[in-house]
Amino acid sequence: MDQLLALVVAVPLLSAAAVIALGPLLGSRRRALDAVAIGVAGVVAVLLFVIMIRTAGGDEVYWFAGFRPSHGVVIGIDFEAQPLSAGLACLAAVLVTAAMTFSWRYFERVGGYYHALMLTFLAGMTGFCLTGDIFDLFVWFELMGVAAYALTAYRPEERGPIQGALNFAITNSIGAYLSLSGIALIYGRTGALNMAQIGVAVEGHPGDRLVVVAFLLIIAGLLVKSAIVPFHFWLADAHAVAPTPVCVLFSGVMVELGLYGIARVYWSVFGLGLGHRVAFGHVFLAMGLLTAVVGAVYCVRERHIKRMLAFSTISHAGMFLTGFALLTPLGLAGSAVYVIGHALVKGALFLGAGIVLHRLRSVNESYLHGRGRGLRVTGVVFTLAGLGLANLPPFATFLGEGWVEDSASAHGLGWITAVLIACTILTGGAVLRVAGGVFYGLGDPPAEDPEMAREAAEETSETDAGKRRTPLSMLVPATALTAAAIAIGLVGRLGPLVEAAAVRFTDQAAYNATVLHGAVVAHPAGLHAAEPTGVTSSALLASAGSVAGALAVALLGLYWRRVPVPRGYRPSPRAAALARGFQSGVINDYVTWLVLGLACLGGVFALIVG
Repeated sequence: MDQLLALVVAVPLLSAAAVIALGPLLGSRRRALDAVAIGVAGVVAVLLFVIMIRTAGGDEVYWFAGFRPSHGVVIGIDFEAQPLSAGLACLAAVLVTAAMTFSWRYFERVGGYYHALMLTFLAGMTGFCLTGDIFDLFVWFELMGVAAYALTAYRPEERGPIQGALNFAITNSIGAYLSLSGIALIYGRTGALNMAQIGVAVEGHPGDRLVVVAFLLIIAGLLVKSAIVPFHFWLADAHAVAPTPVCVLFSGVMVELGLYGIARVYWSVFGLGLGHRVAFGHVFLAMGLLTAVVGAVYCVRERHIKRMLAFSTISHAGMFLTGFALLTPLGLAGSAVYVIGHALVKGALFLGAGIVLHRLRSVNESYLHGRGRGLRVTGVVFTLAGLGLANLPPFATFLGEGWVEDSASAHGLGWITAVLIACTILTGGAVLRVAGGVFYGLGDPPAEDPEMAREAAEETSETDAGKRRTPLSMLVPATALTAAAIAIGLVGRLGPLVEAAAVRFTDQAAYNATVLHGAVVAHPAGLHAAEPTGVTSSALLASAGSVAGALAVALLGLYWRRVPVPRGYRPSPRAAALARGFQSGVINDYVTWLVLGLACLGGVFALIVG
């Protein structure tokens, strides 16, 4: 069992090296490279699923080279697997498998380095989920980031991908430097890099202001990675120009890994030593809700399909952070299931957008109005995925958001439900508007926005020419991801299992005992206090409101010219220009917002520990 934890990283890394080495020998036999990449990703997904099942009875720890702790002092590097961490890594492997399968017939010509980068990306995501060393947490994320930057600029002959990749790389590199600075501070204070050992040292000296600064810097870098407002600007630019299969990973799991990093750093390292639990929870809650609202507003106004889906991801990242910010087992469990459902649904939506681009050579909603009527299967899958994004039962998204809302209501924060429903209505409505207009020709063709038309025109070179048919290798992954999002929502006893895993994830004392002393904690303390799971009447009502509202927003977007609105109440072009100005694409603006956000967050932390 222990060796599996090392293999899930070693296999994709060695395979990536082999692909690069054997690429010139294989010459034009690209299908062999595709088969290798798909097979490796599938094998890693199976191995991680086995690890997830095996860890249901207790956490597993693997020490590289056999350097185990002695008397609570760690000199080696470990992988520590729990159901939540192994499950997230398995989700990443599943999405890589789907993306590589889609790529099989999507790209006419592709270099071997594409397969190597995708496998390296997978290794980085897996290592990030499993590592128990805070410095290696940074290393694995940067390995993932380097692969992501290169994949974003996969078409370097064009201006758009280069600009998007530079914005992505610069903002995320600044975030990485912030995290690295925080890691250096905590290492200087504790003399340790292992998360469990740091947690014990920090717990012994509560209220240490240097520790608070280290925590601030580490999570600031992770907030950039997870696209939380005002650190979010890079995401839409990267999604707009990255190859569609890569966007599946960006939206489906990379952003979520940043949020996982925040949760892991808080509960495995700083939770017991920081104190001020409620105050820090309120800070994360405010950031999550702000991100959800900003992303939803930008999503509903966007006509570039890939950018629209990117803003939807920003909004959902805020919802995931909201669930974590409740600091309850049910809130964390809801976020975990919501992440799974969102990843599968959003992966299907991006693959659907890729099929549209493959067949119709555009992702401009205005241009595509009614042109997708012939893509019947794609239209059905896209519509179903849009309904899943609007939290239609039994999608996993319905369960996840429902549990977050139930936990918020149980702790006197019922107003959060209204905010989450409103954001779900806007994001789901935007996707359903695209489905209705593009695939069914409903409503009036939207007015052409020159700026959005220019942005959408940058996508035309992903495929060499429009095709007369859609290969099964492109349809099957999108259909399978949508079906999986439904199937997970139907799994019996899913709630108690995920909530038990969430309780274990938040039990820092049990984590320390497992890593530092090899203890097997099968029933962590506090499990009896878990909140009940299940489908409640309030969750069903919220889902009904979300779906009905999303359909109403979609119809309003399709038929808005026929709605009798007084002249003074129509949207002002100045408002649209102002909104576009914030997402300017200018890296100087993005860095300024990043610095301003860090300063504000630091000021709030200073007031908390004051």
